Amino acid sequence: MFLTHRPNASELENFVDHSRELPLSYHPTGIAQTGYGGFRLDTASAVIGKGRAAFVRAQQALAEWRQIDFGWVQLFPPHASLEPGTVVAVLVEHLGFWSLNGCRIVYSVGDKQSSFGFAYGTLTNHAEMGEEIFEVSMTESDEVTYRISAASRPRAVLARIGYPYTRFCQARFRRDSIAAMKRAIENH
Repeated sequence: MFLTHRPNASELENFVDHSRELPLSYHPTGIAQTGYGGFRLDTASAVIGKGRAAFVRAQQALAEWRQIDFGWVQLFPPHASLEPGTVVAVLVEHLGFWSLNGCRIVYSVGDKQSSFGFAYGTLTNHAEMGEEIFEVSMTESDEVTYRISAASRPRAVLARIGYPYTRFCQARFRRDSIAAMKRAIENH
């Protein structure tokens, strides 16, 4: 949903309430893990810390949605559960307008000992269609890595027409998300 104004709390709450009834805009679930014909698969990862304490902080940061703590993207409700079935609104500020996008947590990833994360999938009121995984893991050498993996394609007319801008925003999101996770680990 594209808007000419920033939605207020009541509008965001109504959007999430309505979104709970909507289906995913894609199938099958799991495309961010395996890829799927017609969807663009993008992955970005970076070492964000070292050691067990950094891994625990990274898990907490994901649980608090701090991977999108960078201003031009906001989550509603701000501290949503990571349980599969949870519906959230992702609000994105663009060039003088806003997009409001519904997503549902579709599955968890990792064993919580060496990796932890979740995936959300787009609902039919999202400008894109696809799935995104947010995951932190700890290697045998104690490096803590943050990874984003997304399978997507444009759904809304404006997203298709503005596909180069859409791709720019997706790359910017991955870059800013990695920076947000690094800050979360360093400042926790």
